[in-house]
Amino acid sequence: MTAPPDHQCRLVGTPWEGLHCTTIESARHYGKHWHATYGVGLLEHGAQTSASGRGMVDAYAGDLITTNPGEVHDGRPLGGPSRRWRMVYLDPGVIASMNGHPGSGAAQSRDVEFTRPVIRDARLTTALRQLFARLDDWHAGPAAVAGGAELACEESLVRLCALLLNHHATSAPILEVRGDVRKVRDRLADDLLDPPTLTEMATMTGLSKYQVLRRFEKTYGVPPHAWLLLQRAERARILIRDGVSLAHAAASCGFADQSHMTRLFVRQFGFTPGAWQQVVKNS
Repeated sequence: MTAPPDHQCRLVGTPWEGLHCTTIESARHYGKHWHATYGVGLLEHGAQTSASGRGMVDAYAGDLITTNPGEVHDGRPLGGPSRRWRMVYLDPGVIASMNGHPGSGAAQSRDVEFTRPVIRDARLTTALRQLFARLDDWHAGPAAVAGGAELACEESLVRLCALLLNHHATSAPILEVRGDVRKVRDRLADDLLDPPTLTEMATMTGLSKYQVLRRFEKTYGVPPHAWLLLQRAERARILIRDGVSLAHAAASCGFADQSHMTRLFVRQFGFTPGAWQQVVKNS
């Protein structure tokens, strides 16, 4: 059996300033240290024990772990030679922007703290896993970016932060409010190749990113990224009906590639673009 590595770290960038991710497998004993950022992560394998500003804690595979800016903590393996965890680190300004309007500064997050160093919350775990998966898609390359992966990442980030702030932090809950999001829908329909970010949507509506996300979903039944994909599929269906080639339809509607269009066609319509092309040719 191959021994686990003494220490391996993969640093992953993101679409935004103020946020980065790490995947670490390590047998090391970390001495006392702190970060200037918030941290939330998932312990994927093994276990660890650590001292934090909130007391001594043990964490096991499947547990979520958090740190606050300036919080002194350490860590070492528990019950085995190594452990593996994946973290996302957020500058204070990122957290502040979730509970306010675009441009909210780090000063607004000074009193916000995650309340527990180890969390067991199925919804939060699902949200964090989705963020990691979508960041992996975004990191895959330019085709994923063209396919709208950045907007999908931002939606996942906002959902994660909302769950943290509403259920595991000292901040006041993020309120849902009424607001007109028709401008957001129209902008998505007009810009299939260059959709707005959630930050831009918030500026358009005067809502916070979380508020615009929730309001759009309540109004149109799906979040903005899902609505964008549905609109792309419908636009491609019309182009193919009008005689445009499959490859050109995919490129014109903002799909990462033709196979991406095919997957969405099957999910939305129940048939492939090729089958649709044959039917309209013969009708």
